Amino acid sequence: MRAVLQRVSHASVSVDNTVIGEIGRGIMALVSVEQEDTDSDAVYIADKIAALRIFRDDNDKMNLSLTDVGGQALVISQFTLHGDCRRGRRPSFVRAAPPESAVPLYERVVARLRDNNGITVATGSFGAYMRVSLVNDGPVTLLLDSSKAF
Repeated sequence: MRAVLQRVSHASVSVDNTVIGEIGRGIMALVSVEQEDTDSDAVYIADKIAALRIFRDDNDKMNLSLTDVGGQALVISQFTLHGDCRRGRRPSFVRAAPPESAVPLYERVVARLRDNNGITVATGSFGAYMRVSLVNDGPVTLLLDSSKAF
């Protein structure tokens, strides 16, 4: 499972010109499920999102987590994070999980953030054409991979 995290002061997602998810201060996470991913990958990603110390403390150091600052999360599915662009001009998405296995694991990330970490979570719509708006705070952008490829 992969995720791109951006620390934001505001983020929203729209489908058909209607905002379906919106947060204030927090993390906007684009999440992609790989074919071999399991529940433990979803737990790893969710717990990392909640616990990464990427918010500034009183000494202006990145030392506080999403839970420490009472931040929110906007979690959006994005299978293209598993796009392989090494050959040719068209990305290959063969490593991305099909919806029937990706949806439950994406939903597990969302549930873990809400239930185990007490975070307010907004979401996109799995498989929909979405427009994402955000104000990247910092900017801070980080990559996660549950198989620790990077």
